Amino acid sequence: MSSNRGVVYIGPGKVEVQNIADPKLEAPDGRRIEHGVILKVVSTNICGSDQHMVRGRTTAEPGLILGHEITGEVIEKGSDVEILEIGDIVSVPFNVACGRCRCCREGDTGVCLTVNPSRAGGAYGYVDMGGWIGGQARYVMVPYADFNLLKFPDRDRAMSKIRDLTMLSDILPTGFHGAWKAGVGVGSVVYVAGAGPVGLAAAASARILGAAVVMVGDFNKERLEHARKVGFEPVDLSKGDNLPEMIAEITGSPEVDAAIDAVGFEARGHSGGEQPAIVLNQMMQITRAAGSVGIPGLYVTEDPGAVDDAARHGSLSMRFGLGWAKAQSFHTGQTPVLKYNRQLMQAILHDRLPIADIVNATIIPLDEAVQGYESFDQGVAKKFVLDPHGMLAA
Repeated sequence: MSSNRGVVYIGPGKVEVQNIADPKLEAPDGRRIEHGVILKVVSTNICGSDQHMVRGRTTAEPGLILGHEITGEVIEKGSDVEILEIGDIVSVPFNVACGRCRCCREGDTGVCLTVNPSRAGGAYGYVDMGGWIGGQARYVMVPYADFNLLKFPDRDRAMSKIRDLTMLSDILPTGFHGAWKAGVGVGSVVYVAGAGPVGLAAAASARILGAAVVMVGDFNKERLEHARKVGFEPVDLSKGDNLPEMIAEITGSPEVDAAIDAVGFEARGHSGGEQPAIVLNQMMQITRAAGSVGIPGLYVTEDPGAVDDAARHGSLSMRFGLGWAKAQSFHTGQTPVLKYNRQLMQAILHDRLPIADIVNATIIPLDEAVQGYESFDQGVAKKFVLDPHGMLAA
C-alpha cells in the first residue's frame, strides 16, 4: 500500500487534500478488530451532506476526514471475514452497522445501536456518527465487512458500469427510500423538492416505481434544465410562491399523491433567506389527504449557523396540525442502504436505471476535490465522483 491521501475538513468553507494515515483494522477507540477489510478506493463521491459540514452548519471539528460514498477493492481482510475475498469490488453502504443489534436484525441499519457511543446510527467521515474515518481517500477501513459490503458479481462488468454503481453507496438508495416511503407506485403523481443529486435520484426512483408524473422543484435554473433533459417536469420556484397552483398547471390538480423532501434544513424561501421548515410545510400543503411524505433531506439536532435559536437546536416551525388533519404519513431518518442496494444494483446492471446520466456524474481526480466542493457549493448541475487511483479514467 502506498501512502494515503484524503479530503480533510479544515474549517468553515475550507477543505484540503492532505497526506493521511494508512487505514488499520482498528475501531475508532483503537481496539483491534478482525471483522473489517481495507479497501483500495475505486470511487468516492462528494455529497450534499458533506457540504453542510463544510459550510460550518454542524459541530464538525477541523481535521475530520470526509467521505461516506465509497466503492472499493478489497486488498486486506481480517481473520473473521469469511465471505469476501481479496480483489472483490464492493459497494459500501454509508451506514456503519454491526448486523447484530436489534435495529440491524430488523433491517434498520441506519440506526445501528452499537457503532456510535453518542447516538443511534454510524457513518464514515461524518460529524457525531461514531468517529469512523471517511473514504474520500485512496484507502479506507470498513468494519463488519461480511454484513455491510455488497459484492459486485463480475469485476469487468462492474467496472464498465462504475459511474452508475458508485451511486449505490448513498444517493440512489436514499432517493429510492424517499420515494418508497412516500408510497410511490404505478400511476402516482409525485413532487420532489430539490433538483440536486438526491432529488434526481428520488425522481428516478419514482419513475422506476411506476409514477405517472414526476415533478422536480428548485430555484436553480441549471439544475432544473438538467432535470428536464432527463425526463422530469421542472417546477421553477423562482416564478412564484403558490406551489399548488404551479403543480396544477402541470397536472390539473393542486395536490399530489406523494411528496419527497430532498432539500433538508438549509431550505430557502422566496425572500432568499433561510426558512428551515418551508419545504416540510409545503409538502403537507400539496400532498393529498391520506398521502405520504418521504423525507430523505437531512435535518440536524445542532445547527450553529441557523437563523434563530430554536432552529439551532433542530426545533422547526412546522404546521404539523395540517399534516395531522389530512391523515398524512411522514418518514424521516437515515436510509438503511442494505434494504435496497442489491435490487438497485440489478436494475443498473440490466440497464433499467441509468443513474449516472440522471445525476450528471462527473469524474475528477482526488486532488481536484477542493474545486469539486467549490463548484458543487455554487449549485452546478453535477454529481462529482472522485477517482483516487485513476481507475475510472482508465
